[in-house]
Amino acid sequence: MILPAILLVTALGASAQEPVPSPAPEEEAATPADAPAAAPPAVSSGSAAEHVDAGLAAFRRRRFAAARDHFQQAVAADPNSAAAHFYLGYSIYKIAEPKRPFHPQKQEAAEHFAQAYNLDPTFKPVWHR
Repeated sequence: MILPAILLVTALGASAQEPVPSPAPEEEAATPADAPAAAPPAVSSGSAAEHVDAGLAAFRRRRFAAARDHFQQAVAADPNSAAAHFYLGYSIYKIAEPKRPFHPQKQEAAEHFAQAYNLDPTFKPVWHR
């Protein structure tokens, strides 16, 4: 329990250098606060790297739900990808950010951060390609 919390704090500390504004009102309307997390999309063709790149592009446009879907597809394509797990965790966290402090989605995000760390302890996110 302590390790996921440390990873979450570490990951969020890195984002302090590059703040990402809260989602626009239309983004919030697309994801109601009490709605359950969407089921993972079916794995489409494409490599994990392609889905990570598409997810990063959506994330930069603050389309966190679309980014999450791409990162879920990246994890499905390559479950051993630290990048896919990290970015999936971060997009889940950004969706859950305005919710209560111990929201289950924040725990899910912490689990993905922990998985990314377990897969590659030296992984460093790259936000601009």
